[in-house]
Amino acid sequence: MFTRISWHHFKYLLLLGVLIVILVSACKTNHDSNITSYKQPVENCRTVQHIMGSTCIPRNPKRVVTLDSFENTWALGIRPIASTIVPGFPMPKYLQGKVERVESVGSYNNPNLEKILRLKPDLIIYDSYNVSQSPAIYKQLSYIAPTVVLNTPFPPPPWIDTFKELAKVLDKEEVSKQLIDKYWQRVEKIKQALGDRRNTLQVSIANTASESGIWSYGEKHFSGSVLKDVGLQRPKSQRGDLFYIENISKEKMSDIDGDVLFFVSWEREDDKKTLNKLKQSPLWSKLKVLQKNKVYFVGMHWHSPDIFAINAILDDLEKYLVNNL
Repeated sequence: MFTRISWHHFKYLLLLGVLIVILVSACKTNHDSNITSYKQPVENCRTVQHIMGSTCIPRNPKRVVTLDSFENTWALGIRPIASTIVPGFPMPKYLQGKVERVESVGSYNNPNLEKILRLKPDLIIYDSYNVSQSPAIYKQLSYIAPTVVLNTPFPPPPWIDTFKELAKVLDKEEVSKQLIDKYWQRVEKIKQALGDRRNTLQVSIANTASESGIWSYGEKHFSGSVLKDVGLQRPKSQRGDLFYIENISKEKMSDIDGDVLFFVSWEREDDKKTLNKLKQSPLWSKLKVLQKNKVYFVGMHWHSPDIFAINAILDDLEKYLVNNL
């Protein structure tokens, strides 16, 4: 009996000792991780306020990893070393010759933290939507490098607001002001060229994708906001506080009708097949806009929020509405 009790007592003490070691190690690991996470530049850095608090970032970051679209960072004069890339999507045509491919660190909602760590960034930029889906990721990213989270919920804010916020983070506000001023100059030029026609011209935006059928884009969408800035009208189904409407049935295809239809292509082979199949539908041929030969097939810049895409949309408005009507 004595031996049995002593053995149980010994096992208890042994287990207690193991637990103490584990707890001490865990505390030490956590402490070390916190020290690592705050090894931000003490000299020559500036504090940036963002949705997750405040972060001291380098004044002239050289190794930026952007876990959202990298195009606006590039437009502001900073070439990121890596970004998240949507799997299966080719480099959009509107970006060719303007930016170069950067190294991929996974997808938007699942960035590869180990690869980011190996790249040794001095600044990481992420978006609030993906952080809200995985709250722990901000702390993990902050262990690697100073991390700033842009305010991009879903539906996202206007593209200009996001562009200005990024410019403020990167200390490129003067550059962003120049680019935005050029945008408004172009908008005004198109408005003058269209004259009174823009008050009655109903412009529809739609697309089809292999995953989600037919979509239409509302006034709150990036492309919709450009049409609104120009003063163009929208079909009834696309008016109001809408970002987009997905899974429109073929029976309701008349919802994408208008005086002009910009039909967006994702530029993937599967989507081209889906579009060709849609064109074979009798309901497609009944669209009035098709009968008037006013359907224009455009690239994926109509679904992108970066400054290159916004200017490409203006290019299309000049090409198809100013020069064609």
